[in-house]
Formats: sequence, structure tokens, C-alpha cells
Amino acid sequence: MADKLIIFDTTLRDGEQSPGASMTKDEKLRIARQLERLKVDVIEAGFAASSNGDFEAVKAIANTIKESIVCSLSRANDRDISQAALALKGAQRGRIHTFIATSALHMEKKLRMSPEQVLEQAKLSVRFAKNLLADIEFSPEDGYRSDEDFLCRVIEAVIAEGATTINVPDTVGYAVPELYGQFIKNLRERIPNSDKAIWSVHCHNDLGMAVANSLAGVMMGGARQVECTINGLGERAGNCSLEEIVMAVKTRKDYYGLELGIDTKHIVATSKMVSQTTGFVVQPNKAVVGANAFAHASGIHQDGVLKARDTYEIMRAEDVGWSANKIVLGKLSGRNAFKQRLQDLGVQLEGEADINTAFSKFKELADRKSDIFDEDILALVSDESVSQAQEQFSFVSLSQRSETGEKPHASIVFKVHGKEVKSESNGNGPVDASLKAIENFVKSGAEMVLYSVNAISGSTESQGEVTVRLQNSGRVVNGVGSDPDIVVASSKAYLSALNKLQNKSDRVAAQG
Repeated sequence: MADKLIIFDTTLRDGEQSPGASMTKDEKLRIARQLERLKVDVIEAGFAASSNGDFEAVKAIANTIKESIVCSLSRANDRDISQAALALKGAQRGRIHTFIATSALHMEKKLRMSPEQVLEQAKLSVRFAKNLLADIEFSPEDGYRSDEDFLCRVIEAVIAEGATTINVPDTVGYAVPELYGQFIKNLRERIPNSDKAIWSVHCHNDLGMAVANSLAGVMMGGARQVECTINGLGERAGNCSLEEIVMAVKTRKDYYGLELGIDTKHIVATSKMVSQTTGFVVQPNKAVVGANAFAHASGIHQDGVLKARDTYEIMRAEDVGWSANKIVLGKLSGRNAFKQRLQDLGVQLEGEADINTAFSKFKELADRKSDIFDEDILALVSDESVSQAQEQFSFVSLSQRSETGEKPHASIVFKVHGKEVKSESNGNGPVDASLKAIENFVKSGAEMVLYSVNAISGSTESQGEVTVRLQNSGRVVNGVGSDPDIVVASSKAYLSALNKLQNKSDRVAAQG
């Protein structure tokens, strides 16, 4: 494996730990299929023991994905590991990823365990997991802030018990590249059996250095697996960004000298799918996948690019999938063309009924705007109303009145458990009036902590994509809605968030 860099994607597990980024089983499955299309080596599908919903999502992904390794996280105890193995039973290639904290701070304050107890627990857990699956990854949580001597003892012991991958996480984003790379190098040199496992890095972005730290772990430390997420999604400041790691290694192969299995032309489509599913908008100047990543405003730059692209472009936009963003469908397009375009975008809907529902929504949209972009199609299938039969609340219709000097008023019709209800309200603006009308009936008591509007494509005819983040009783959820009418999109987003609030499944927090 010396010349192959393994890409371990944890968008569906660590990425989902972002406040409000929780996904349904169907959303996770759709993203997992796209990750497989991207040719990600390992997909961390979730934390099976954390909730029934996560267990079912891991199980569905394990039963569907054929090319990538499917992984489930578990704490270092028999129950979690058993649940992970059970969820992964149908996987062609499964991996259990077990972890326990090893820093003095975490052992004392969180685990309330002595170092010797942690060492013993780590050994027993890997031994137990090894009896269930051959592919076992072990992570010492908060590894970078752990005592090096103690960490060497733990890692040597778990490798002896059968761990095949050793991941050393910078759980709190404290590392700097030179020190982190040297830290991994020291561990590998000091541990006698270090060559019996693949070494992995997992860096958080609290100081903005997750990608740099990960690459230092690869080049200086000899790690051959990088754990990352699409768009750098993750709690706090996020995780190491998959697209940046991949394109850095690919573009600077002269320096890194590593091979990748990733099919980079699917990067942009994957980025858009994750963004529209979670409601976390990609900043325009984000490397590789941002809207401005290949834009040139300076006259000097434009002149240079027109004469020779490599004067200012170190990679081609089409190599990461930007060239696929073309107008592809219109109101005269048929069902087969729509279905084929879904396949081209990596979207697989379950059953003909869902396809018919999505196509019906596509035709409705095509009657309202002449050109349908890939982003519009992704928004249609990301819209949870495709499966609204399973939801408590779903949008039906809206009328609103707003003029200068008058109090805006909205009247909305929506379904509650399949039954239509009507509510109305005044507000400070049409959006405020519409959302207050919903809340007047539902009385959720939720606090709105974020309201964000994003244009899906670049014209005034574009669909608006709205993200609403609600907080209630300690739970934080995101709702996403899209429509050419921004007030309608806002109402859909609010109802989407309310649906997620109704999901009372308890989740166990994880770190890594």
C-alpha cells in the first residue's frame, strides 16, 4: 500500500454531527451511492449503536454498496461492537471502527477511568471485534493530545489483538502540520509492530489546518489513509475536506507520489448533493467546489487564461465535474430523459412511485422556469416532499399579500398527517408572515437560530434554496426547501425542519 492513499469518507458519520445536519436513511443511502460512484475507498456509514435510525441507515448502506468498504463506528464496548457487526452483516466488505479516549484530560474527566483500565478496555474491544469481522480500525480519541509513551503502549497492544488500521485523530483541531507529522512518525518508529497496520489521520479544522495537518501526517508520518468529509462538513469548524485532499495529491503528484482511486469528475456533483441535503451552503471561494473556484475577474488573469489556461489554472474545472453543469432538460423532456439524468447525477430513487412523483415535480417546475439545471434536479430529489407520505407536515399551497405601507399577510395550506389545514398570520415581511402562520397552528415552540437563502443557479429565474435551523429542547435540526418563489421555499424549509423535530430518536454523541 506504500503508493496508494486510501480515502476514508466520514460525511455520513462525523459530518452528520454538525448541528442540524442529521439525515434520513434515504438521504444517507443516496449520498452513499454517490460516494461509491466517486470511488471512495471506505464509507463510514454511521454509528450503528447510537440510535435505531442510525442502525437502519448503516444496514441499508451495507446491503446496497458493493465497491466501497462500509464502516460503522462503535465505542469500545461489546454492545456497540455487536450492533456495528449486526448492521454490517450484509456488506460485501465491512469494517468496525472502534474508539476510546486516551488523553489524560478525557480519561479523567469524561471516562473516569485510569490509563490501565483504558488500555485493558482497548485490548478487549479489538479482540471482541476481531471475532466478528476481519477488518478492524482502532482510534485513540484525542490521540494527538495523549501522552506519547502511553499511546505507544495502547497502539502496540491493539495491533497485537488484530487491529488492521490505526487512526490517530486530532479530535479538537489542536495540531499544527510539522508537529503532527512528526508525532505520527515518532509513533510508527517507536511501536515494534507498527508495520502490521495501515496508519490513518483524522484532523479537525478548528485552526483551519485540517488539510495541511492530514497531508503532513501522510508525508512526514507515513500515514496511508486520510479520513475526511465532503465540503469539510463536520461539527465546530468541520473536518478535513475530501475534495481538497484529493486534488492536492492529484495536482501535486510530483511531490506526493501517491496513487488515488477517486474518480474526480464526480466531486462537484457529490458536493452539491451533500450541500442540498444538509442545507450547509458551500462558500463561493471554497477551494475546488466553490462557485468561484475557477472564476477569473482580474483582466490580467482573464487575458492569461484565454491565451493558455495553465497560466492561472493548476487544475481543469472539468476534471472535478464543473463541465457537467449544463442545461440539460426543459418542459418538453420526457420521463426517460429525466430518469437517465437522475442516473447521470448518481441519484437512485426507490421504486417507480418515487420516480413518478419526482418527475411530476420536475414538470411542474419546467412550467414555471424554462431552463432546468442539474442543481434544480438535485433540489427536487433532495426535497423531502418526494416522500411526504411518511411525514407529519407537508406543503400544499400559499397566498400572501405585501405592499409598501401595509402589514404583510400570508395564508398557508399544509397537511398534518395527511389532512389539510389552513392557517394565516401577519408579519414583518411575507416570509415572516408565512412562517408565523405555520407556527400559529403547529405551536412547536421551536426557536429559529438560522435562516439562509441561496440561489440554486445564477439567474433571477433561479430556484431559491432556503435553509431553516430550529432548536427545541436541546435538539437542533435543519430544514431545506426549494422553489422559484422564495416565500414558498421558506415555508417548505420550515415544515421540513418541523418534521425532523418530530423524530424523537435519541442519538449517542461521538467524537473522533
